[in-house]
Amino acid sequence: MTQPLAQTKTRAIVKATIWTLMGLLVMGIVGFFMTGSLSTGGKMALLNSAIGMITYFLYERLWDRIKWGRHV
Repeated sequence: MTQPLAQTKTRAIVKATIWTLMGLLVMGIVGFFMTGSLSTGGKMALLNSAIGMITYFLYERLWDRIKWGRHV
């Protein structure tokens, strides 16, 4: 088996950004339906997406350092 390639910081950032944009859209829709307000729903979505992007990026970088489960 081939060794899995470690991802670059740029790849991790792109993945986190795309994931965040998808989450922003979903959370914006949910926030609007839950509150009836575009403004409040949008603020909820932005805050949730910002927190989610940071935690996802850190999570990916942490797992990139863990050797467990990789075949050498």
